[in-house]
Amino acid sequence: MKEYDYLVVGAGLFAAVFVRQAIDAGKRCLVIDKRSHIGGNIYCENVDGIHVHLYGAHIFHTDNKEVWDYVNRFVTFNRYTNSPLANYEGILYNLPFNMNTFNKLWGVNTPKEAKDKIEEQRSEYAHIQAPANLEEQALTLCGKDIYQKLIKGYTEKQWGRPATELPAFIIKRLPFRFVYDNNYFNDEYQGIPKGGYNKLIESLFEGADVRLGTNYFSAREELDSLVDKVLFTGCIDYDFRFGHLEYRSLRFEHERLEMENYQGNAVINYCEREIPYTRVIEHKHFEFGKQPHTVITREYPSAFTSGDEPYYPVNDERNMRLYEKYKELAIHTPGVLFGGRLAQYAYFDMDDTVAAALVLAQNEL
Repeated sequence: MKEYDYLVVGAGLFAAVFVRQAIDAGKRCLVIDKRSHIGGNIYCENVDGIHVHLYGAHIFHTDNKEVWDYVNRFVTFNRYTNSPLANYEGILYNLPFNMNTFNKLWGVNTPKEAKDKIEEQRSEYAHIQAPANLEEQALTLCGKDIYQKLIKGYTEKQWGRPATELPAFIIKRLPFRFVYDNNYFNDEYQGIPKGGYNKLIESLFEGADVRLGTNYFSAREELDSLVDKVLFTGCIDYDFRFGHLEYRSLRFEHERLEMENYQGNAVINYCEREIPYTRVIEHKHFEFGKQPHTVITREYPSAFTSGDEPYYPVNDERNMRLYEKYKELAIHTPGVLFGGRLAQYAYFDMDDTVAAALVLAQNEL
């Protein structure tokens, strides 16, 4: 009899939900992670009472009541509503695109006026029947003002190349809301765990043995000998036998400031191409903090190289063909389960991650 039923490689949210279900079913789990903390990218660092999202802003939102009820078993969520702003040349615009945005852009006051203005701007590009790139796609959807001020620079920074060199499918549609409502998400449930995401993760991993600072591939033989089965939540192209999948990465610059309030909002995007970061996060606003100091994070998109954290898969045709090869290999790898955003080469919201982990656990257990 092996010492553990499951070795779980990676200590992020997907792994944590699976482990919780496994332990509740009477299974023994060993969790390893190469980082020095559990939680993956939702880990928060406590800076004198401010829970700093070290790997970018994470706002839990969902329409799935089963998922919402599940996470609320472990933590209580606050009433935070995501209402980001976009800064272009010092002028602030509301996101998502709504009547407040259109009023600031064009001085329109009614939904009809806004719709007429958008159609007027789109009509200039009616001759583009089959958009060849992201720029043409965006112009046919929204016209020049929204594109030039709120899409072009931000998107080029995000992907590290001109919009004319990006595929059109990246922007399949643009959500226009003809109401004065700055709530970014339409989901019924939304919030941030009171006390930060670490409370959620710690509750999910309760009862598991955890080894941090442990690289699976440096001790694979020894680790595999301890368990009946492996759940792998790392990159599916880990051995690169078919080639490398492409990603974009991020770099974060954290700064503590001895002031009560830096920008008055949790998230402000910076849309000019000349400003190197895409957004500034002020963490205390996620939990309505009243501390005399604040912590901000500037988020810089970057090229992905070995050793970086892979954040955004480049889901173009070449990479998806490559992923299908790795997916087929994973299906036929005995004794190993694959799950999570890296193993599925996809960008998942947190609720999708929880739902997928629950499905895998139900099918497995």
